[in-house]
Amino acid sequence: MAVVTGFPALTRMLALSQRHLASPWLSMTSFSRFYRGDSPTDSQKDMIEIPLPPWQERTDESIETKRARLLYESRKRGMLENCILLSLFAKEYLHRMTEKQLNLYDRLINEPSNDWDIYYWATEAKPAPEIFENEIMALLRDFAKNKNKEQRLRAPDLEYLFEKPR
Repeated sequence: MAVVTGFPALTRMLALSQRHLASPWLSMTSFSRFYRGDSPTDSQKDMIEIPLPPWQERTDESIETKRARLLYESRKRGMLENCILLSLFAKEYLHRMTEKQLNLYDRLINEPSNDWDIYYWATEAKPAPEIFENEIMALLRDFAKNKNKEQRLRAPDLEYLFEKPR
């Protein structure tokens, strides 16, 4: 390798790329922060807990507004798996839910701070906390089993909003 003089950043980049056998751009970061999972050997000392305000039921909105908000929140999740699962679930059931069921669904998708928890509970990979064990969780779990073997690769288009409910 030829020695590059006059360009210290380029020299450092080339040295790092040879040492790490990776993209030189990835090697130039000064720190790395990532989620390593629930490994029993993970001390999680590098994890940062961001306090979130407690969930509060919205008693001041109409049922139509609540349905519209929950539809949006079902589609716009922090992870694609829940975007697909919850938006298809909302398409199927949201328009038929009673006010009590809407409140249970609201709590389910908005109180937990980790979207993976919701996914694991819905797919029965982990047990849900007692507070979320209700008729909506049972309905979501049944929906997640996909008994009809539907192809669920993306969130539904919004045209169904203009169709008459079944």
